Amino acid sequence: MSEPLASTGETFAADSLDGAPAEYLTPEDRPTLDEARAWCHQLASSHYENFHVATFFLPRRMRPHFEGLYAFCRVSDDLGDEVCDTATALRLLNTWGGLLDQCYDAPAQSRHPVFVALRETIVACDLPRGLFHDLLRAFKQDQVKTHYDTWDEAVEYSRYSANPVGRLVLMVCGYRDEARALLSDKVCTALQLANFWQDAVRDSEIGRRYIPTESMLRFGVEEGQIEGRVFTPEFGAMMHELVERTRAMLHQGSALCITVDDELRVTLDLFRKGGEAVLDGIAAQNYDVLRGRPVVTRRKKLMLLGGAFLDKLRTRQAAGVRAA
Repeated sequence: MSEPLASTGETFAADSLDGAPAEYLTPEDRPTLDEARAWCHQLASSHYENFHVATFFLPRRMRPHFEGLYAFCRVSDDLGDEVCDTATALRLLNTWGGLLDQCYDAPAQSRHPVFVALRETIVACDLPRGLFHDLLRAFKQDQVKTHYDTWDEAVEYSRYSANPVGRLVLMVCGYRDEARALLSDKVCTALQLANFWQDAVRDSEIGRRYIPTESMLRFGVEEGQIEGRVFTPEFGAMMHELVERTRAMLHQGSALCITVDDELRVTLDLFRKGGEAVLDGIAAQNYDVLRGRPVVTRRKKLMLLGGAFLDKLRTRQAAGVRAA
């Protein structure tokens, strides 16, 4: 795990996020905890349906913690990708990192709803700031590194962009051992890689390529094929290998689900199966991610949710039997 990034030295003025999307600006008045949590809940429920649905299977008392984590990640991501230029994105991410440090070092001064809400989770669950800074490191890296040469480079990026989320989720749920964390890393990295392969065209449109150069060279795929959406048998063979390596990693981490309590298991299993569904969607298109973004069909989503709901019911029934 990396050390926290150095302080940016920026002040925490109300306009310190100037240039960010308007809804993310720091308010003049500090919100109450209830107001801050309501803000995070609104962000989570309106921006990412899958997250909102998955947290339904968690105990109600835990949902505000997860919504605060999501809000931090969502705002961080948008500060990097939803602004006008790289210099502005880096400035905003540095400022956001400063506000994170303020949340740890001078929490009474925090006024952004994300950090008002997140502070309660940090204290209640003893969350280390380094994991949050790792996430910011990934968002900053996206501004300066746009192409990846090797599989290991893509995996290393995921160490910062995805793995901290899994580790934070485990900590919020009371699991702090490295054995579970390493299994979580496998799942989170695989989910990130699956998203890379799924979004190859979308990423190319903003000048990014996460498909490793070494894979393209080994299979004889030309640099311009993604941008030009030129599918060839060689491209399909390359994607097949990437998908199967990713699937193997996802399988390696699947043992995590049998090491946690039943309620968390349902949620983790849903996310893992969602990743498998993405990989299956790529395979169903004969690995042609250039003709259109592979998606999880509505029917498949309903099947996954139905399975999770039944699993949740069985968990509750089993708990009732034990209590009796």
